[in-house]
Amino acid sequence: MRASLARVDAVIIQAVIAGALSFSHLHDLAEAAGQGGWKAWAYPVSVDLLLVAAWRRMREQQRSGLPSGGSRLWFLVALAASLGANVATAGLLDLAHVPALLRVVVAGWPAVAFFGGTLLAHTPRTSESVDRGASAVSEAGDSVASALTPALSEPTASGTADPEHIPALEPAADPDPAPVPTSNIHLPPALVDRAQALARELHSSTGDPADPDTIRARLGLPASMTPAVAAHL
Repeated sequence: MRASLARVDAVIIQAVIAGALSFSHLHDLAEAAGQGGWKAWAYPVSVDLLLVAAWRRMREQQRSGLPSGGSRLWFLVALAASLGANVATAGLLDLAHVPALLRVVVAGWPAVAFFGGTLLAHTPRTSESVDRGASAVSEAGDSVASALTPALSEPTASGTADPEHIPALEPAADPDPAPVPTSNIHLPPALVDRAQALARELHSSTGDPADPDTIRARLGLPASMTPAVAAHL
């Protein structure tokens, strides 16, 4: 418990020190760029607030799986402004003779910060996006359910379903009908006599039993009739 409190206290102290130094550097740079009085103190507040707001919004969007490109862009812009002020006041820049370009950047910062803060404030939050998505899914489900309601669920004035609106039910077709066995097909007596006569001729000429398929072919019957011919031999 004490170790965790010590770590939290160390983090808070470090954050306060770093924030105070960055705040001071931004104030000195704004004042050197011609922004005196209360305006020099407002610049560091504007930069730090945009930095924190962009960071929080970026983390929310990342946790919820939403794109965070806009929040990341404004976080980098605020970070560049803070880091640039810290480096500029490290003795590399003559604060008594600030370049004209830096004066333009400092003077145009309020418009940039206002634009970025407005975009971050109007970005839909995670809960709002989830609520909109849930309501849209619910409305779509209700519309589909109402469209698929059968006609039988709509009673007439007498309280019973209208027989005219009852759809006719067609018998389901058998997906795999069983084939009719050809052995049960009865051949005409004349055709049976002709097949048996051919079988006797073939047996007398060859000495072997007659082939049903050969007899079927001589009779001009389809191949499916071979079992029926064989049943009568």
